[in-house]
Amino acid sequence: MSREAKIREIVMRYAKKGDEPGVEDSLFESGVLDSFALPDMVSAIEQEFGVSIPDSDLNPRKFDSIARIDAYLETKL
Repeated sequence: MSREAKIREIVMRYAKKGDEPGVEDSLFESGVLDSFALPDMVSAIEQEFGVSIPDSDLNPRKFDSIARIDAYLETKL
């Protein structure tokens, strides 16, 4: 399974809406996620990919789309 597919799976686990977002779609503006889901989703990303994401990076802008999450992980792996 690709990294993007794993990210999508995690996003959908915490999604507030059932619509599957496109790679570039804003997860927060579209209502797929809300700010309350962010810490749980980030924890799942940390577990899945074996990375540590500092609290200072818990910003919706960094995790606003599947593409942004993938790009962020690229810098951590």
